[in-house]
Amino acid sequence: MNLPMFLTWLRIAAIPLLVGVFLFVPTELGRPLAAWIFAIASITDFLDGYLARRWHLETPFGAFLDPVADKLIVAVALVLLVYSDGDLPIVLATAVIIGREVFISALREWMAGKGISAAVKVSQLGKAKTLTQMFAIVFLLHHAPFLGIDVHAIGYWLLMIAAVLTFVSGAQYARAAVIAVRRDTAQGRGR
Repeated sequence: MNLPMFLTWLRIAAIPLLVGVFLFVPTELGRPLAAWIFAIASITDFLDGYLARRWHLETPFGAFLDPVADKLIVAVALVLLVYSDGDLPIVLATAVIIGREVFISALREWMAGKGISAAVKVSQLGKAKTLTQMFAIVFLLHHAPFLGIDVHAIGYWLLMIAAVLTFVSGAQYARAAVIAVRRDTAQGRGR
């Protein structure tokens, strides 16, 4: 097992740790610790892809597992936040974020089956959405003020921004898919 793949598996292994710390360690310690676990996992998300590309260690399984690990830890963290802080805007933002991830994953799989998956590659807006979402979740998990800064309020607004970016980037992916399917159908390959 190479280092990028190890980092991906480490992110998946962090999920039960995140849940356990968040739910069973007293709040004043558990919430900040959960935030650090999620932050470190988020850093491994950047590192595994970077190292795999730099060291030419990309594999089809790694390309499959990396986004699965990302979606799993984000979905679990968001569900924990809904469980603990679940006011309506957080619930709606969570529904948008998780719903978009399910939609885009299914869309990519369907497009791959048609041989036109290149139309739904990761965009810059998708990367901005991911970065905003990661910071939002870290701040919301932390919850308590940090060095006098209301990180929960910052995380709350970042999550709302992430939900908007999530919706817009999802719409862009859907539009690109429709264009690719029409082009494929016009060339006589569509079914």
